[in-house]
Amino acid sequence: MAEPVLRTEQLTKRYDGLVAVSDLEVDVQPGEIYGFLGPNGAGKTTTLLMVLGILKPTAGRIYLWGRPLEDEPLAVKRRIGVVGEHDYIHDHVTADEYLRFFANLYGVPNPAGRIPMLLERLGLLEFQTLRARDFSRGMKQKLSLARALLHEPELLLLDEPVSGLDPHGIVTVRHLLLELNRSGVTIFISSHLLSEVEQTAHRVGIMHRGRLIRQDTIPALRGLLPSDPTLDVELQAPVPHLEVQVLKLPVVRQAHVNGRRLVVTVAAGADHRGAISQAVAAAGGVIVGMQMHEPSLEEAFLTLTDAAVERWVS
Repeated sequence: MAEPVLRTEQLTKRYDGLVAVSDLEVDVQPGEIYGFLGPNGAGKTTTLLMVLGILKPTAGRIYLWGRPLEDEPLAVKRRIGVVGEHDYIHDHVTADEYLRFFANLYGVPNPAGRIPMLLERLGLLEFQTLRARDFSRGMKQKLSLARALLHEPELLLLDEPVSGLDPHGIVTVRHLLLELNRSGVTIFISSHLLSEVEQTAHRVGIMHRGRLIRQDTIPALRGLLPSDPTLDVELQAPVPHLEVQVLKLPVVRQAHVNGRRLVVTVAAGADHRGAISQAVAAAGGVIVGMQMHEPSLEEAFLTLTDAAVERWVS
């Protein structure tokens, strides 16, 4: 297996009597999108600040591309792009001035070509002469992402990257991150928005109270839950004895009728919507809508964190 791009070894941060991060061991593989999940206060931002060398760990080590961070901090930081949740942008600079300043700082070749390209990709080109004081929070977040991409980093560290974005902006950033990942960029996303991470990440680490309680692929985490999917069926009108009719099907595990709503748990492994539709029709019912629900990352997250709380309390 290739050397991880980012690896932590028993990483710990204490503030007097408070343990913000405890014995953290994560690994981020080359070319993957890694979701670092947890509620506010779980230790995610503290971890990022240690990885960036802004906070000194109480104990443990951080490795980037196989080398300890403290060996060549400047050299490895040149290979990293960073977006914080609340990056500061001076009110009086324009988007173009902001990016030109950092392009000069990073030694970016051809900034006159790179800056407009990034602004256009993020939907900000028409605002390049607008001062930051007139930017929305979402626009500032996208400008921070453009700045992080100026020097074509190999690793992106993102803290709540879609915070403050409207739905269109979220989709724009999501597509850009997936595009960057396809080109070989490794991406580490720290977030509490599980539904967004679920659409992009290959693996996730779940933090709770400063501890990593699980690190795995999303399918593996979903596999911790009961795997049988549920069908939620909306009927045109209530159907007498429908529950009895549906339960006759071998693929049906459970069925519950409440007025015009039928909820059916079916065996995993195949699409049973056709069989359910036929059973409803045979009972004299008319379906006006049907949705399939499978275990989500959010459900896995809640299951794992609840279990962790129970262990610590007991």
